[in-house]
Amino acid sequence: MRNKLIIILLLPIMIALFSCSESYTPKPRGYFRIDLPQKTYLSLDTIYPYNFEYPAYAIIDTNLNLGDQKYWMNLQMPQFKATLHLSYKKIDNNLGQYLEDSHTLVTKLIPKADGIYDSLIVDRNRNVFGLSYRIVGSGAASPYQFFVTDSSTNFVRAALYFNTIPNNDSLQPVINFIISDIDHMIETFEWNDIK
Repeated sequence: MRNKLIIILLLPIMIALFSCSESYTPKPRGYFRIDLPQKTYLSLDTIYPYNFEYPAYAIIDTNLNLGDQKYWMNLQMPQFKATLHLSYKKIDNNLGQYLEDSHTLVTKLIPKADGIYDSLIVDRNRNVFGLSYRIVGSGAASPYQFFVTDSSTNFVRAALYFNTIPNNDSLQPVINFIISDIDHMIETFEWNDIK
């Protein structure tokens, strides 16, 4: 009787031990689903020396209190915790310096970037020339930057930043979505004559 009782007690334990041949593997970290808005655009309606179409989900912030830098702005994208910083400079025989500064700011990202891909911007009809930089890498602080100029009077530089710890692998769908909207901004970019 005693042997039967021991077998009855040990049988479930033995079955439990031998039925599980796989070891436990933790699941990879998951990320929240991101709902992307419809692609609709608004026209920048200001007295700035430039204009473009920007995504309807973005908010223009021109109250930057930067003294004499009155044509600077931020394009806030609160849904994505992202900001596109736009700075404007008047060219006065110093285009070379602005181009060098833009290049320097991009090359500062090299230690955290896996690659930097540049694309030429040339539109003779709108008199818009420049470069865009796609910065690839999970730790790069800015995944996209560009500058445009008319080569004689106006220069605009822009940089996209997220208000989160850089993890561009998980942000990649949002980065791609925003970059397509920034590319639309560049495609519709025009210079305004101001006095």
